[in-house]
Amino acid sequence: MAPQLPVPLISIALLLCSNIFMTAAWYGHLKFPGATLWRVVLISWGLAFFEYCLQVPANRYGYGYFNAAELKTIQEVLSLTVFMVFSVLYLGEPLQWNHVLGFALIVLAAFVIFHKW
Repeated sequence: MAPQLPVPLISIALLLCSNIFMTAAWYGHLKFPGATLWRVVLISWGLAFFEYCLQVPANRYGYGYFNAAELKTIQEVLSLTVFMVFSVLYLGEPLQWNHVLGFALIVLAAFVIFHKW
């Protein structure tokens, strides 16, 4: 019998993958300004389908180990991380100091949410 992966690892991995699909759905079309709006909407919906197929199980598996606020916080931190990498590597946009500072503040917020007070 194969070893079982820990719930947090499964949940976070699924959330990471779902965020890759969602970032591609929301922002991937920006490199194609000549594409018709109806076409990019349909393609984005197609990509978002896979995001939902990963996001929903991530929350189902993770809930109980994480509470809802923690799951949402993980999702947001992963979303911004994926977006920063995507915007630099795919869109060719520079990462500026205020982006890094804003992300650091969100990580600080994640610390506050996960800290047992």
